[in-house]
Formats: sequence, structure tokens, C-alpha cells
Amino acid sequence: MCGIIGIVGDRPVSERLVDGLRRMEYRGYDSAGICTIHDGELVRRRAEGKLSNLVDELAERPAPGEIGIAHTRWATHGAPTASNAHPHATGEVALVHNGIIENFKPLRDELIGDGRTLESETDSEVVAHLVSREVENGATPEQAMAAVLPRLRGAFALAIAFRAHPGMLVGARLGSPLVVGYGPEDNGAEMYLGSDALALAPLTQRISYLEEGDWVVITHDEARIFDAGNQPVERDIVTSGASAAAVEKGNYRHYMQKEIFEQPTVVAQTLGSYLRQADNSVALPQIDFDLSSIERVTIVACGTSYYAAMVAKYWFEQFARVPVDLDVASEFRYREPVLEEGGLSLFISQSGETADTLAALRHCKAAGQTIGVVVNVPTSSMAREADLLLPTHAGPEIGVASTKAFACQLAVLAALAAHMAVKKGRMSREEEQEVVRHLLEAPASLNAALDHDDDIAAMAHLIAPARDVLYLGRGPDYPLALEGALKLKEISYIHAEGYASGEMKHGPIALIDEDVPVIVLAPSGPLFEKTVSNMQEVRARGGQIVLISDAEGLAEAGEGCLATIEMPKVHPLIAPLVYAVPVQLLAYHTACVKGTDVDQPRNLAKSVTVE
Repeated sequence: MCGIIGIVGDRPVSERLVDGLRRMEYRGYDSAGICTIHDGELVRRRAEGKLSNLVDELAERPAPGEIGIAHTRWATHGAPTASNAHPHATGEVALVHNGIIENFKPLRDELIGDGRTLESETDSEVVAHLVSREVENGATPEQAMAAVLPRLRGAFALAIAFRAHPGMLVGARLGSPLVVGYGPEDNGAEMYLGSDALALAPLTQRISYLEEGDWVVITHDEARIFDAGNQPVERDIVTSGASAAAVEKGNYRHYMQKEIFEQPTVVAQTLGSYLRQADNSVALPQIDFDLSSIERVTIVACGTSYYAAMVAKYWFEQFARVPVDLDVASEFRYREPVLEEGGLSLFISQSGETADTLAALRHCKAAGQTIGVVVNVPTSSMAREADLLLPTHAGPEIGVASTKAFACQLAVLAALAAHMAVKKGRMSREEEQEVVRHLLEAPASLNAALDHDDDIAAMAHLIAPARDVLYLGRGPDYPLALEGALKLKEISYIHAEGYASGEMKHGPIALIDEDVPVIVLAPSGPLFEKTVSNMQEVRARGGQIVLISDAEGLAEAGEGCLATIEMPKVHPLIAPLVYAVPVQLLAYHTACVKGTDVDQPRNLAKSVTVE
């Protein structure tokens, strides 16, 4: 969600602040703004809508200065208007904020009672006024932060500029990520703040990750970091490895399209970290606990990551014979889950910062669970708090609708399930070798699936006019039906739902008529005949079927369909990875036909860092 960047520089920063915001557009936003300090004044520019509107505003009214903060906002409190856009400012301070201040109402009432005028509907402006009041009463920026931060409840990352202190910025984090960037060692004249390393990639590779409760004062040549108790602390300076080139679209029309086509490569990279091809075995990172002792696995995730968890449940129970509980992260803590001693709690997140999932992780950690995480950002909050870190290697995913991260999550989860089965003695050496062989076939099969892109693009116009679309699948293809429906909803704004094929006759069949396309995922195999029976129920009621299957399945059941999409013949183990491709491409091309914003769909954020 919201993106933050700050620069304490030795040359004009306005263009570089905007460039940093551009690199965080993937997080999702609906307004943007910057504030610089120039000639002892705060110079603020804000705009509703896309970043291009802010660029136009800056062309008409430049923001000179060598120090500044900038922000892309995803609306929580208050509509996405220019007046609610960040930075928020008083006469003394300007502030950008990512997160939610849960107790902002009593704080707002207190400030109004103190005679202060607040101009926006946001919770964030409250913090600006609290800090400003301290400064106006004679506090230094450090004293103001020490006084205000303990009063805030919720989640926040903050970057604050002070009119009377033009050579410094202050940042703070609690439950929302913030990194400190260090200028080149041979030129210590600049320092940076950012929501993530990617925003700072063109500026520096040398960063420090602030820990929970940390706050920092940055000047031209140093960062002074304090913990939640206001005590000075040291945080390691690491090389981020974030690449400025990684966020370029290249020859692709959209980031989402690029990321779909990157899947064979990134899945191969991910599997290369977990499989030994020399002897066809699974090799996980160092594990400091006995995996064979795990008797129950609890998997928690949100959105697309939750559908990866649903597929993983089939694998863990089939291979390792370990029962698996699944939970949507936003519901997990509130149902008072029973967590058995010695259990493994596994959390899946692309960013590793998803607020609901992170809160669930900490709940399980407090309950004595062993914590495993599958994340795409190995320096994220979840990664740093895990007992078992299982990174994917998808690279930066810019499109809001997750594609390549999902495929890499599946690859990691399949390897983990197989490894647990081996450790528990429920998978023989020959069976392990067979699983590895099939997993190693996945990149080539993904490539084969992508070969049908033109065919899918040609048929997307058949789906684009629909108001409602249903997706059906059995077994591990049921989560793929849910994922396909989610993708279509996210980027084309067509209402879509996914169902287990056998559940059609228990309610959803009432929706079927000639105007409702039904997308059926049905690779040939043991479940195919039952799925075909469900297709016949749809066809008998005038439903228009799009069948996604291999050549064998299409030959048996493709006649009379509205359209068919052929997939390569694959082993059931890797079918979820391969069948993700056509549902992604179908959603993508349908959205292109409708002319929607594919990479930044309305109302959505890439990384949801508030509950």
C-alpha cells in the first residue's frame, strides 16, 4: 500500500522523489504528493489520482529544495482527494504516513480542544499536529518524537521534515516497514528513507532495516537509530540487491504480462534452491528443529497466497500424512484457534509485510508454535521473525494482481511437503526422486502453457461482455478455480466466483444461463470424468463452457464448448502451477479488451500493511 521516500541531499530532490514514487506505484495508490524545504519554508505539492497528475502540478508549481519527503496514498481514513493526500503539514512540520493510527479520534478531539485546526479527514494529520505542538512548545525534533510515538496505537511508518531543521529527516516504524538508505561510502553527502529497498534502488544499495518500534534521525552523513525505549541502537547495514532494472516493463505492454511470462524462469530459480538435481532429492535450508516431530501444520495467508495454501493442504496430507488447518489471516486470531504443542505454523506472503498475516504470526509465536514463512522478500518482517525461512525467488512483482509470486509459492510448498514426508518416513527414496523429477518438469510445462497466449487473447472478447463468470475445478484444481475468479475480479471488474465442481448442484447452478460463461479446469486423470458430468449439468441449462484441459481431455469433452484452451499433459503434482497460467492470461486479456488498468486496478494495494 502507501509508499514513502525521503531524501536528505546535496542537490535538488524533487525529480528523484517522484522517481522513487514511480518505483512504488505497484503498491497501489490513489493520490500522491511531495514536500521539500527551501529558504526556510515547507514547499508542498499534492494531487489526486495518478502520479502523472503530481508531475503536471510540479511542472506548473515546482518544489525546489535539497531535502524532502514524498508519498503515494491508498485511502483508509478519508476519500482519495488532494486535501487528504500526503504530506500533511503545519507551519513547522510535514509528515507522510503509511498505516493506521487506531486511536486517532481521541487524539484529534484533544487537538481540536487545544485550538488547532485540522484540514483533512485522515488519521495521519493528527500525528503531524502532535509533533508540531511539541516543537512549537520548544522541543527538539528528537524530544518531540520521544513524546509523541508512545501515544500512537496502531501501525505506522513515518517520515517527517522539520521547517527549522532543513538538514534532517526523522523516520519511525511500528508494524509497517521502513528502511534507511546510506549514500555511497565515498560520498556521504546524502541519506535516504524508503518503504522498501526497491524505492531506493537507483539511489543506493546500502540499507538498514528498522526493527519494530525503531525511530531514526538522518542527516547528510549519518543515521542515529533509537529503539522503542528511546535508547540508541545499531542496525546492520546490508546490501539490498534490489535492482532498478527489475522494475522495467521491457517490451511488454504491462508489468502483469511480463510477470506471467517470467514464471518459467523464476520457478526454475526457486526450485533450484530447494532441489538437488544430482541425486533428485529435496534440500531445504538449515532447519533448527525436528521436522519429523511435526504432527499438525497450520497455514495462514491472505488472497492469492491463501489459494496457494489450499493447494499445499492437498500435498501435505497426501505426502506427509500430516493434518493441515487453513485460515484466512484476517479471521485467524479472532476465532481463538487451538494450537497444539509442537505444531508448525506456516505463513505465506509475497511481501512479508501483510498486516493480518504478520499479526497472526506473532499470535502463533506467542503460543509457542514453530514459525515457518514462505516469502518473496527475505529481509521482510515475517522473514526476520521466522524459525524457518523459505524464500521464493520471484524477484520484484510490480503488478498488483499476483502471478509469478503465486507460482513460486507453490514450488516452495511442494518441496516442503515432500521434504516433510521424507523426514517422517512416509515417502521412500524412489518416491522422492519421482516427485523431484516432476517438479523439475514444471518450467518447461509452464513454457508450453504460455505458447497458447495468442489463442487465449483471441477468445478474451467472448468473456469481456459477461457480468458474471463461474470457475469450476476438482481436487487441487478447485483452489485454481478460486484463483482464476479472483484474478478476473481484480483486473477486469467482472463478478466471478470459483466453486468445487461437485458443489454446482448445491446452489450455484441456479445462476446458470446463456449469459454466464463457466470456466472449467479439468486436466485428464482420475477426477476428469466427474468434472465432465458437472459440465453436462451446466450445458443442459444453457451455460457457455470454456474448457481448459490437455489434448486428451479436449478430445473427450471439448465438443460443444464456447471455447477450449489446450494445456500440456502434466503430472497431477505440477498441474496447479501449469493451470495457473491460462487463468492468469484469460484475466489479463479480458481486462485488456475492457480497457481497465491492469497493473494498478482500482481500490487495490499490492502490500496490505493495515488490518
